[in-house]
Amino acid sequence: MTERVELVLRKAQLFANLTEQEMRALAARVTRKHFQQGELLFGEGDSCTGLFLVASGRVRIFKLSPAGREQILAVEGPGSSFAELPVFDGGNYPASASALEDAQVLFISRVDFQNFCREHPEVALKVLAVVGSRLRRLVGIIEDLSFTTVRHRLIALILRLAWAGGTPSKVGIRVELTKTHQDLAAELGTVREIVSRNLSRLQAEGFLEVDGRSITVKDLSGLQREQASSE
Repeated sequence: MTERVELVLRKAQLFANLTEQEMRALAARVTRKHFQQGELLFGEGDSCTGLFLVASGRVRIFKLSPAGREQILAVEGPGSSFAELPVFDGGNYPASASALEDAQVLFISRVDFQNFCREHPEVALKVLAVVGSRLRRLVGIIEDLSFTTVRHRLIALILRLAWAGGTPSKVGIRVELTKTHQDLAAELGTVREIVSRNLSRLQAEGFLEVDGRSITVKDLSGLQREQASSE
């Protein structure tokens, strides 16, 4: 089991360059946890107990508005770490985390991780790099929510999916959604009904064809022009 833990730690950006001896010392401080799909790892405002790393599965980081609307901040997969900031600043968890699917995670207590960083200052510097990258991503989310419409955010998402893993066909580029309309709404900062309405409108306008979770982009250049019109 220790060997498996070390392999997971090695995938994390924070610990990639540790020596074998340092890795074994860190692995000895790790606890393995299993979470079922939908299970909460921690809630926003909970006291920070430590740092998490994803071994398998996916974990979503999200915030809830007072009205219950969900905004997904990130989806973390194998090798990703999260909750670094409150480990150092002494605050509570600033967002919630739940298992998007059955997930195995590694947990390092706040005290153990702080002590390890005192012994290995280069790890603390990597934490700064990871937190800085995450801050840039959050600024991007704020910009999108502030300056673009749901329609344009949805178009941008469809285009990313088409470019990343779309399947060309005679009528266009086929994209298989792995998320429900509810999950898409949470990612785009809106509600399910508006996502469904915008998909129907884009279909009526001839840009795409929707069949359940399958979308065929029929007019890629037209969608690109629509996206450009928001910039």
